[in-house]
Formats: sequence, structure tokens, C-alpha cells
Amino acid sequence: MRLALVVIGCLFVWSGPAAADEMRIATLAPSGSPWMETLERAASEIATKTDKRVTVKYYGGGQQGDERDFVRKIKLGQLDGAAVTSMGLAMIDPSILVLQLPLLFQSEDEVDYVAGKMWPYFQKKFEKKGFRLAERGEVGWIYFFSKNKVETVADLRKQKLWSWGNDDLGGNLLDRLKLQGVPLGVPEVDAALTSGRIDATFSSPLGLIALQWYTKVKYMTSVPLTFAIGATVYSLDSVKKVSAADQKTIEEIAKRSQKKARAVIRKANADAAKTLTRKGIIVVEPAKAMVDDLSAAAAEVQSEMTGKVFSKDELEMVIRYRDEYRAKHAKPAAK
Repeated sequence: MRLALVVIGCLFVWSGPAAADEMRIATLAPSGSPWMETLERAASEIATKTDKRVTVKYYGGGQQGDERDFVRKIKLGQLDGAAVTSMGLAMIDPSILVLQLPLLFQSEDEVDYVAGKMWPYFQKKFEKKGFRLAERGEVGWIYFFSKNKVETVADLRKQKLWSWGNDDLGGNLLDRLKLQGVPLGVPEVDAALTSGRIDATFSSPLGLIALQWYTKVKYMTSVPLTFAIGATVYSLDSVKKVSAADQKTIEEIAKRSQKKARAVIRKANADAAKTLTRKGIIVVEPAKAMVDDLSAAAAEVQSEMTGKVFSKDELEMVIRYRDEYRAKHAKPAAK
């Protein structure tokens, strides 16, 4: 269940052309979604600016499997790249999940500040693994959606929850709260909701609509659990197949595209949340005891994962930057 989870980042990923002028890119982004539209606009600009020396072929909507399959196929040379969420990033270096701990951030501005400070650090870590970590994309705030009304942890324990397989971070949270997790890949979730194999999931509002999961649930918690990120990655070896000039062009386009895309995705998520309520999704305010239990479990997970998924220094960096932002933007105390 990566609390980050469910959906595709609005990302452009490449690792060198399959042929002289084509890059094969896999993504979970469905056709027509804001993420795919962003990718396609960037691809069109890349083709134009490189005089078609570099073109992009997308395999969207999970045609190439789940993100685990994407990363594996890139390493095998069967794909040139993939658009991934934090799940895919964690398959390369799990420490980046320190940016996605549950209940860590209170605003998108905090996310931007901390991720901006930390990104060069993670880029160096990814290079050591043979990957280039490019511009940051995002999925957005992640909420709990269910067929049954959930107001307490006791209610939550009655649900069969989607969990992303091999996810130590999410699995640890499930265990601490004694929740029922059902490991599935993203392409399997829709059918599982339909069949009743699961009756609850996690997603951003936009992701819930893009993946058509919204037709299978009735309730949404009002409190977001985490903020889901993503990024573009590509192999360092394959970049050598592209000229230095074209590399620079692609990087400039991707950086500009992702900055615009983050704003687009945030607005689209806000609009999607309104659409969900119009379509009959009921927003539920969880009991204070449930929020307290989630906060306590999140703190325990943070402690448990330190030294396993991310280092103590990495956690301290994230918290220091977050608190630094809060100190700079703190409202004056009322007199």
C-alpha cells in the first residue's frame, strides 16, 4: 500500500533511444489524463526542437505492466524509460520515500520547499545506482476511499485494503494498525474493487477518476494521509546515445514541462475532488481518536524505518528543512 501510491506521476522518463530516433516509454498514466497530456506535449516539443532526431513512443495505461515491470525492463533494455511514482523510484533507491512519510507535510508549499532542497542530494544517490533522476513530478494528496463508511480505526480494520506489494513502509503501517492488506499491482485494483476482493483503496482525487476507481467506492476521508511524488529517471549508460546538444534540449523541456505540470495537477486534483462529491462520493470527517491513532502509527513507522529504508541523517534533513520552512512562514502570534 505505498501511502504514496496509487497513481501516476506527471512525468517524462527516458533512457536513450531504442532505435536511432525513438524512445520507448512506459507509464501507468491513462490516455487523456493530465499526466499523459503533459507527456505528449513534451514529446511533441522534443521532436520539433531536435528536428526529430529524438522521438518518443508511449506505452500508457499499464500496457507494460506495473512500475516494478517498468524498472526491470529498463534494466534489461526492453524499455528506454518509464514514468514512475515513488513506488518506481523506491525500486531504484528506497531512501527517497523519506519525502513521503505519512502525515509529514501540511501544505504543498512545504513539499516544494523540502523536495527542492533534497532533490540534488537524491540525484547524486541515483547516479551512483546508474540512473539520472530528473525533474520532480507529483500525484498529489492521497486520501482513503472506501465502499463502507469509515470514521474510526475499528471501522478501518473491517476493510480489505489495497496494498502495493513488497512495500515495507506501507506494510509496516498496516501491521501497526492491524489492518487487512491485499497486495495488488495498480492494473489489478479496478477488477479487485469490482469483484469485492478489496473494498477500500488509497488515491489522489484525480487518480481515482483517471483510473475509474471512483465508480466502485462511496466514501472519502477528509484528512490526506501523505503527499505522493514521482520523477523522471533514465539510465546513465543510455544517455550516451543522445548528443550533448539534444540532451540539453530534452532536459530544458522536461524541467519547464514539469514545473507547469505540477500547477496543472494541483488544480486538476482540486477540481476532481469537487467532481467526486457531485458524483455522490461522501466526504467523511474521521473521529479525532482515529486521527490520533494514525499520527501515533505514523511516528512509529518513521522510527522503525529509520536505518532500514532511509538513514537517520536523511530523516533529520527532511525534518530540518520542513521546520525551516515553517519558521520562515509562521504567522505572528495574536496579541
